[in-house]
Amino acid sequence: MTEPVKGPASYFPSIEKKYGRPISEWKDLIRSSPLTKHMELVSWLKTEHGLGHGHANALVAHTLAENSGT
Repeated sequence: MTEPVKGPASYFPSIEKKYGRPISEWKDLIRSSPLTKHMELVSWLKTEHGLGHGHANALVAHTLAENSGT
């Protein structure tokens, strides 16, 4: 039996459904942004791409954690 997805990744199915883009595309956008701070990236996703706060926060948290190797 598989464990349910927890943490930021638990938002991924609803993010893909609501905004119509795969998670890999959102992560590429985050990585290519000149911004580096968590809340700057969250605000940018909300302002420029229309994401809700929870979805933007989940994407940034997951992407930054991957980039830092944690």
